[in-house]
Amino acid sequence: MTFDKIYPVLLFKAILFYLLWTILLFPTHLFIIISDSSTMFSNITTTMALFNKDAKSFIKLISIICFLEISALNGQLRVGFYSESCHNVESIVSSMVKEASQREPRMPAILLRLHFHDCFVQGCDGSILIDNVKEAERNAFGHEGLGGFAEIQTAKTQLEVQCPGVVSCADIVALAARDAVVMAGGESYEVETGRRDGRVSDLSFASKMPDVDDSIEVLKEKFKTKGFTEKDLVILSGAHTIGTTACFFMPKRLYNFTGKSDADPSINPKFLPELRSKCPKNGDVNVRISLDNLSERKFDDQIMHNIKNGFAVIASDARLYDDNITRAVVDSYLEITEKSNPNSSSFGNDFGLAMVKLGRLEVKTGLLGEIRKVGDHIV
Repeated sequence: MTFDKIYPVLLFKAILFYLLWTILLFPTHLFIIISDSSTMFSNITTTMALFNKDAKSFIKLISIICFLEISALNGQLRVGFYSESCHNVESIVSSMVKEASQREPRMPAILLRLHFHDCFVQGCDGSILIDNVKEAERNAFGHEGLGGFAEIQTAKTQLEVQCPGVVSCADIVALAARDAVVMAGGESYEVETGRRDGRVSDLSFASKMPDVDDSIEVLKEKFKTKGFTEKDLVILSGAHTIGTTACFFMPKRLYNFTGKSDADPSINPKFLPELRSKCPKNGDVNVRISLDNLSERKFDDQIMHNIKNGFAVIASDARLYDDNITRAVVDSYLEITEKSNPNSSSFGNDFGLAMVKLGRLEVKTGLLGEIRKVGDHIV
């Protein structure tokens, strides 16, 4: 919560405090003035001095209250937040990610996507997990196909045994995303913790989620409203270097791109038949296809090559090459790869930095939110 949102609340409290202060003090000072008319003028002087002293004390008190409230409401995320209260939180989450990935190879991509979707709606507050309200956020169209909920709850259950009421679900989701990247062969990065869980879940709040069929202008605007740059848009989209998508998201791009029964012209002609064979017209929309044909389970920068060469699978990835700025970002990673060892691309490092930035999005800390005991339930 930013200061501009806190300020009206503090101002109201300050005015209320002032009125109570005046009501309590005024009768005392008035009694001093009228109790002895012979020394009225002397008492008036004394009273004015008392009021002046009281006013200074009042201002100091209000300043202290404001400082304490702002500090509490804007508590800072930091690496190692649980180092004393629950020192093994990261090892517990890491073990969960490893075990889940062994059972389901797509799990790293699933957990990474879950963190992004959580943060993009109401900030990184674990609200994407909530499922005991009438129209839960997780059921919104923009969250179609999300998973990993049971895995987050597994880690939460273990942590509640060892550190009851300490670790937030929002932090578990953030830590799991980092461990998912590492599990897929990507670079590690430090995760700031200290988030608290949100208590509001409403699918209408997810109406501004990026959509696979958004134009590059719409995508840039949606990311801009969250404080992200064009470079951030490209890097975070790079998460599509692992995982799959469903044919449910492909019909427009493959069969009716401009409303004339045509395909997206950015698709490489050699790639179009392959995509259409995997997602035939009027076929099973639940069939899943790789987002990166060459290295679906390896976290690398292959997605950037795919985007440039017309092998991007979903339309929103392809759109990154429609804009001069985002195209330059894509090309910058290809230039690094071509001029050096293919495994030394800076994409991995930049992705970690972008994830830290994502993890700070509209977080609840201090006195805001709560620590849920069950990931998908608010009481």
